[in-house]
Amino acid sequence: MDWIRTINDAIEYMENHLYDEITLADIANSVNLSPFHFQRAFSLLTDMSPTEYLRKRRLSQAGADLIDKEEKVINVALKYGYDSPESFVKAFTRFHGCSPAQVRKGSPIQYMNRYTVHLTIEGGSIMEYTIERWEAMDLLMHAKDFHPETSEKEIPAFWDEYYANEEYRKIPGYLGICAQKTTDSEEFRYGIGCKASDVEGIPEGFEIIHIPEYTWAVFKCVGPSPDAIQAMWEKIYKEWLPAADYELIPDYDIENYLTGDPASKDYVSEICIPVRKQN
Repeated sequence: MDWIRTINDAIEYMENHLYDEITLADIANSVNLSPFHFQRAFSLLTDMSPTEYLRKRRLSQAGADLIDKEEKVINVALKYGYDSPESFVKAFTRFHGCSPAQVRKGSPIQYMNRYTVHLTIEGGSIMEYTIERWEAMDLLMHAKDFHPETSEKEIPAFWDEYYANEEYRKIPGYLGICAQKTTDSEEFRYGIGCKASDVEGIPEGFEIIHIPEYTWAVFKCVGPSPDAIQAMWEKIYKEWLPAADYELIPDYDIENYLTGDPASKDYVSEICIPVRKQN
């Protein structure tokens, strides 16, 4: 998959629907991605979420409308998807630093142009990875569903809850497993756990996830967790996927937290993603 073109196509879709009520799933579907993988790719490549981009572009255009046209504030609010003038004025003022009334009196506005994503090669990051064929496997995980827009804050809290539970702590939680749901839901399944063979039976609060045989790209991350893993995810999407001979299979991904002190500068963890050769 050409990630740069995919994200630009998604931006084009959002630009064509600035006045329409669209969801994260609508945008992701327009480029044939799950909401989870689209959210991740867009955020890593643009440094903002899709909904944040859409919100800022709408507020930017709303400011221009108030300067150029004689529309009432309530009409501009409704045009850009706000249910009430109050919610619009609050969001508008936060973005522009002044209210719609002040703009009408001549206060300057903030303007954000539409994004166009380009691949820029800047030299020398070193990425240590292997390509490995793994047989099908069963993983044991304590899991729940997350929404892509809130998962960045909720998943770290989920890990804290895991280790605060004495029963869960008895299960070696060294894997973070993301499983994309096969339904039209925007949510994805995320679990903490280990190989099923590490534990006898299925403890209460856990489930088995079966992962088929895949070819995996396994990236070595060195440094304190989670910073090193987050930095490697950014490199994967910005540097490796756009240039590699492989493309991502957006079904699962695994973060492997190896033994050692996660706060150490020498701590080693891994990101494992299923891939296939580019056509």
